[in-house]
Amino acid sequence: MTGLRSWLLRRLLLGAGQTVAVVLLVFALTEALPGDAAVALAGDQPDPGRIAAIREAMHLDRPAYERLGEWAAGLLHADLGSSLTSGRPVSSYLADGFGPTVVLAALTLLLLVPVGVGLGVLAARYEGRLGDRLISSVTLAVYAVPEFALGVLLVAVLALRLGWLPPTAVGYGGDLLAHPAALVLPVAVLLSRPVCSLTRLVRAGMIDALASPYVAQARRYGIPGARIRYAHALPHALAPAAQQLARTIDWLLCGVIVVEALFVIPGLGTVLMNAVTERDVPVIQGLAVVFGCTAVVLNLGADLVMHRFVPRTGAAA
Repeated sequence: MTGLRSWLLRRLLLGAGQTVAVVLLVFALTEALPGDAAVALAGDQPDPGRIAAIREAMHLDRPAYERLGEWAAGLLHADLGSSLTSGRPVSSYLADGFGPTVVLAALTLLLLVPVGVGLGVLAARYEGRLGDRLISSVTLAVYAVPEFALGVLLVAVLALRLGWLPPTAVGYGGDLLAHPAALVLPVAVLLSRPVCSLTRLVRAGMIDALASPYVAQARRYGIPGARIRYAHALPHALAPAAQQLARTIDWLLCGVIVVEALFVIPGLGTVLMNAVTERDVPVIQGLAVVFGCTAVVLNLGADLVMHRFVPRTGAAA
């Protein structure tokens, strides 16, 4: 128990340091953006007086370290600032885009875990045989296709040619659950590459676990094969897959810009794209901080899962 507490404390301190690094990096990168936000907001024919007023309102006339301190103090109170173009709180932009992105992420994960783990276990069970070769070949081929190309192909065939599904989510707003047909193609595209990665990781982990000495000992004791696979080998195979799953969740929650743009879904990725187009720095900063902190939390959770299933991994960390 003492070792677990010490390990957890180290991980929490590391996560806190990573969060601080995310805040500093986001501020530095937004400061390094080309162009002048005040000039961009002033319009096509900017007036020097208007530019000066915008610069003062945005506090751009103050030193960078003062603006960093003020922004970081706001973050400690969950204040992400306000949009430069609309004056709305950045948190309201997050609230608008969070729902559609979470719906897509949740549906993708509900399918990803059983399909990826199931295919990985099946491929490992028939290692070197037809089933294994077929699963490995198909997952490798699907993984090689970029999301945008696969999305365009599915829209062209299933939506435009056959008319089975709507090509985009235009007209459905943010209530995507009320229109499940509009979710089929985006979820299929989002699922394509992560399920291939998870399948191959679980397959490799299962093959390694099934070849280990403790599994051989379990077979000598006459333990049934199904129990060996699912109670002994699978938990060890899931440990490395947990890291991949954490990255996938982060990728989904942080808004898959290509998929949301292709299917016109008003999620977080679309919010970020619009903010970059309008050079709305507070919205970009707020989204980037939320995305970065989400990645830190998810990786901490993945480390906990790995430590639970394979405790020896924590000894080296």
